[in-house]
Amino acid sequence: MTLTLIDRARRTDHVTDKDVKYVTDKDTADTGAAPEKTPDAAPDSAPRRAAGREADGLAVASFVLGLVGLLVFNLLLGPTAIVMALLALARRTRRPGRARLGLALGVADLVVLAVLVTVNGTVAWDLAG
Repeated sequence: MTLTLIDRARRTDHVTDKDVKYVTDKDTADTGAAPEKTPDAAPDSAPRRAAGREADGLAVASFVLGLVGLLVFNLLLGPTAIVMALLALARRTRRPGRARLGLALGVADLVVLAVLVTVNGTVAWDLAG
């Protein structure tokens, strides 16, 4: 004989006998039904996964923006890559290496911009000489 607990009040801190209904296999019509999931397990895991995906996305976006920023829009993409990398690291991404690389590329964008301003006196590449 198998007992199944059904919590009527959906409370997890303190359960008494009046809050719990005991159901036996004989009382249920469908014996092949899947067991109920506990309400405290599902809500906690979904936001964590969403936050993890968001942090991973920030790390990848930081890397891409830092890489593209080396060629164009240094002034805009460099600081954006730095901020996104710091947010990804603060949210504990599963890709910390990619976030650190995005941070380094964002800083490199600003260094390239400083060199261009110092050498050419402009914020644009001058390949013609």
